Amino acid sequence: MARYKEREKLKKHVLERIKVLFREAKIQFKEGKQELADRYVYLTRKAAMKVNLKLPKEIKRKFCKHCHKYIVPGVNARVRIHKNRVIYYCFNCKGYMRFMLKMKKIKKR
Repeated sequence: MARYKEREKLKKHVLERIKVLFREAKIQFKEGKQELADRYVYLTRKAAMKVNLKLPKEIKRKFCKHCHKYIVPGVNARVRIHKNRVIYYCFNCKGYMRFMLKMKKIKKR
């Protein structure tokens, strides 16, 4: 039981670190330092894999699944909506990423 609590505490700590790293990546990208932003993405992925942490949805969409570069929609990625999907097209590696949109439940009367 004690190991489980320690592991959960470690995962929370790593998640906080990941949020800080992505905040820094955003700042560095705005300053024109793409390489440093990409390095922060690398560190984020490495930390998450080390503790077997599933990344939140808002963080997953901020980097390319193929080349692992930091993505800013409109700057180095194209975003489209097609058939209940959000499609990201990375300009760095020419890769596509597809994410499902939530379907609204229709109330029956």
